[in-house]
Amino acid sequence: MKNNINDSNDILEIYDNEYKYDQENFLNYADKIKTMNQEFERVHGRKRTFITKTYGCQMNEHDSEKISWILGNMDYVETEDINEADFIIYNTCLVRENAELKVYGNLGALKQLKRQKPDLMIAVCGCMMQREDVRNVILSKHKHVDIIFGTHNIHKLPQLINNNIQNNETVVDIFEDGREIVENINSNRKYSYKAFVNIMYGCNNFCTYCIVPYTRGREMSREPENIIKEIQDLAKSGCKEITLLGQNVNSYGKSLRTNYSFTDLLKDINKIDGIERIRFMTSHPKDLSEDLIECYATLDKLCEHLHLPVQSGSNRILKEMNRKYSKEDYLGTINKLKKAVPNISITTDIIVGFPGESDDDFNQTLELVKEVKYDSAFTFLYSIREGTKAANMENQIDDKIKHDRFQKLTNTLNEIALELNQKLVGETLEVLVEEVSKNNPDVLTGRSRTNKLIHFKGDKSLIGSIVNVKIENVKTFTLEGELI
Repeated sequence: MKNNINDSNDILEIYDNEYKYDQENFLNYADKIKTMNQEFERVHGRKRTFITKTYGCQMNEHDSEKISWILGNMDYVETEDINEADFIIYNTCLVRENAELKVYGNLGALKQLKRQKPDLMIAVCGCMMQREDVRNVILSKHKHVDIIFGTHNIHKLPQLINNNIQNNETVVDIFEDGREIVENINSNRKYSYKAFVNIMYGCNNFCTYCIVPYTRGREMSREPENIIKEIQDLAKSGCKEITLLGQNVNSYGKSLRTNYSFTDLLKDINKIDGIERIRFMTSHPKDLSEDLIECYATLDKLCEHLHLPVQSGSNRILKEMNRKYSKEDYLGTINKLKKAVPNISITTDIIVGFPGESDDDFNQTLELVKEVKYDSAFTFLYSIREGTKAANMENQIDDKIKHDRFQKLTNTLNEIALELNQKLVGETLEVLVEEVSKNNPDVLTGRSRTNKLIHFKGDKSLIGSIVNVKIENVKTFTLEGELI
C-alpha cells in the first residue's frame, strides 16, 4: 500500500454521494481489500493488523464493533499495540472538549510513526468528522491522515480504503445526515455474554448544549423485526444480557410506519429465550411514559436500573437548556418509579457551570441530588460546543467557579453512593460475571441487576455465567462479596 505523507495533501472529497447502501458494492470492495491483504500475507508471512481507539458513548463503542467486523472480513486481525498496527482508526466524540483534544494530540503523535512506517494507514471517523471546521483542522494540520468518514457511512469503509490505495490521496467521505438504516453490517462484539443493540439513531431534542443532533442526525427507528432477529441470534450464541441503545430510547417507534412503541419492543424482547437481562440507555425524562414504569414492575428480565439524565435541578437552567421538563416533573417521575420498583437504582447526568448558572441554581441541583439519592452520576463541566445555541449565550461561567461547584457536587454524590452501598452489606445479589480483575487474578468482577460493580473470589470459568454473591464490604463505587 502506498500511503506516504503527502505535504501537498491531495484530497478526494465525497459528500452525500451514493449514500444508499448497496450490499453488492460493499462486498465487491471488501473482496478487493481481502485479496490485497492475502497477497500481503503471502509475501510477508503475516496478516495486516488494525487497532481502533474509541472515544465517547456506548453508541461509538458499538460503531467500533461494526468497524472491527468489517476489517476482520477483509482479513485484517486486531492488535493491542498501536506501534505494530498497519491500520489505526480513531472513532471520535464531539460531545466533550477533552475527548476532542485527545484526538488531536494522538494524531500529532502518529506523524512520526507514519514517517517510520510509510505504509501505515490512518483513519479518523465518528462525531468529530461531521463538523466541517474539525475536518479542516485535520486536513491542514494532520496531513498524514489517510481516510476521514462520519457517523452515517461506516458501511463504505472498504470502498474508502480502496480509493485511498488506488489514488494515494486523503479520502474524505461525509454524509451530512443519515438517510437510511443499514441492516447488513454485523459486529465483532467485545463480549459473548452481553451485547449492545442499536434500536434507533439520531436525536430530535436539540438541547442547547448538545451537538448530537448535528452529528448523528434526526431520529430514525429500526424496524422491530430486525431488532428482534438480532437479539434472537445473540441469544442463540450464548448472550445473556443486552443493552438497547438510542439517544432517546423513549422515542423509539415514532418514525415507524406502524404503531409500535418502545414498551412494545421491551415486551417482545422479554419473551426471547436465552436473554436473561435487558438494559437500555439513554432515556429523556420528558418522554418516560407510565407504560415504561409499568414494564419495570412487570417484565422479569428488565433490570432494576434506570439512567435518567437530569442535567440541572434549576427550572430556569432547564428551560435555557431546552430540556422541556421541570424539576417537579422529573421528581414526580422518580417517585412513580420508586413506588413501582422500591429497589430500583437511579443514575444520571449532570452539567455544572451551564451559562448563567447562579449559586442558587447550583444549590437547587444539590438539593435535587439529595432528594433523589442517585446511586451514581456522570458529572460534566460545561464546555462550549461550537454549533450549539449555548455556545453563543452570555454569562459563561468562570472556570474556577465551575471547578468549585463540581467538587461540591462530586462530594455530595459520593457520600450518597456510599450510604446506599452500605445498606447492601449482608444482602445476596445476582451477578453476571464479566471478567478477571485487572488488579488480582484470583478476583472476578461483575454487575448486579441494579448495575453495581461487584468483586469476589472465583474461578475464571465462571465468566459469562450468573451467580449469587453475598456482600461483605463496600466502597463508594464498588462492592466486595463472597460467592455463594
